[in-house]
Amino acid sequence: MTNTDVIIVGAGPTGLMLAAELRLAGVRPLLLERQPQRRDTPKAGGLGGQILELLRHRGLLDRFQAACTGPAPAPRFPFGGVHLDFTQLTDPPLHALPLPQQELERLLEERAGELGADVRRGHQVVGVSQDDAAVRVDVQGPDGPYQASARYLVGCDGARSRVRDRAGIGFPGTTYPEVNRLAQVTLPETVTVLGNGDLDVPGFGTIRAGFTRTDQGLFGVGSSPGSQAVSLYTIEDESTEYDDDVPMTLTELQDSVHRVLGVHLPLAGSARLSRFTFKARQAERYRHGRILLAGDAAHLFPATGVALNAGLLDAVNLAWKLAADLDGWAPSGLLDTYHTERHLAGARTMLHARAQVALRRGHDPAAEALREVFSELLTDEQPLRRMGALVAGSDVRYPMSGSHPLAGTFAPDLTLHTDQGMTSLAELMHTGRPVLLDLAGRPDLREIAGDWRHRVDIHVAKTGQRPADVLLIRPDAHVAWAAALDEPAGTAAPALREALSGWFGTPLTSP
Repeated sequence: MTNTDVIIVGAGPTGLMLAAELRLAGVRPLLLERQPQRRDTPKAGGLGGQILELLRHRGLLDRFQAACTGPAPAPRFPFGGVHLDFTQLTDPPLHALPLPQQELERLLEERAGELGADVRRGHQVVGVSQDDAAVRVDVQGPDGPYQASARYLVGCDGARSRVRDRAGIGFPGTTYPEVNRLAQVTLPETVTVLGNGDLDVPGFGTIRAGFTRTDQGLFGVGSSPGSQAVSLYTIEDESTEYDDDVPMTLTELQDSVHRVLGVHLPLAGSARLSRFTFKARQAERYRHGRILLAGDAAHLFPATGVALNAGLLDAVNLAWKLAADLDGWAPSGLLDTYHTERHLAGARTMLHARAQVALRRGHDPAAEALREVFSELLTDEQPLRRMGALVAGSDVRYPMSGSHPLAGTFAPDLTLHTDQGMTSLAELMHTGRPVLLDLAGRPDLREIAGDWRHRVDIHVAKTGQRPADVLLIRPDAHVAWAAALDEPAGTAAPALREALSGWFGTPLTSP
């Protein structure tokens, strides 16, 4: 019997991120993956949204950026058959990092390995049971069957999660009768990419940039002037069930383009070919006893570019709470806040993903009018920024005590001036420990936090236009509490003590 702290089932991005975050918190995870090696089948083509800021707060963003072989795309993102175009904004609310999933998984596994995580490939979980003290799994490994046990198990095993099924957790929602095909391809010289991004196809004429809707489906193309490398996208209504392990071919893509547009589009090669269906499903609960869910096992969204962001943020939210429970200092109900917070975030993502379904699937004049009105709204900066924050997941505010506008939000990456020189809030979060940041010289509040110094790092700094006197920041970089500017000690002190106890357990000394 193998014994460990946490068993993670599934070595996709979410499982690997969770393993790394658990190791950062001092927990021993065992990650079991049924596939003997990382899949070559292309899936996601990059990262986008709030997870990029989280990687900055872990000191990993530069490392991930260095692995990108192509230029960062213009800040222009598809949204239900229209576009969120941030090219005119100097500080777009939504960013993307082009990184094929195979490379993303390599980087995450490298990070987990550096921290000492035990990742076992070719080990399939065939049975799961739990009681009040532990979870036990039956595993079929390369050398035969064995058993493993842990205090907790997290299912990161995807849309068809066996862990979710064995835990008896419902997965209600909708499966849409459509197939999406997405590719990065190279066009032959016979096809001309025009200066405005349109394609000139011999024997057919012009295919305009962006989206083209026909009675047979939706076609999309994105290109850069002077380059024969383009992105292609098709949507067709189909009821076919495709095996995710069987990769799409260039011929399949060309056939789909022909059905939608009625043109044979010559293709010279491909850098990515992926096929997926759209589902809107969310687990009824993310925890059942000692079994938890994260990533696609917990939610499926009917829109591109959001699943990885949501899954990786699940992992970061969950890891420190599991560590607190395993270390014995978790306040009552701390682990349950994983479901409360991430189910809320998942519902928020589902909201805009379902809105995209309504925008893209309508074919009548009313639907065309809706898309036109929506596109007009997006030419104004305020609604454009609001939509960008919604898609990025940066508008999520977890329920917290206190009325400060930063409470429950992702901490802003402030530039800080300290006695040791200049730094940033993100740099203070590299270790994954909680931080109390005094921006206003408040020894009264630092003295209170001192009783939690075994769990909370205390820093004093100055910053321009400080947003609060003091910030209490959780390991997942969300603000647990904030003192308003010049807030009297009479109100700030008891509120800080309550927040510290509520998130980080009992103090070293009793107040």
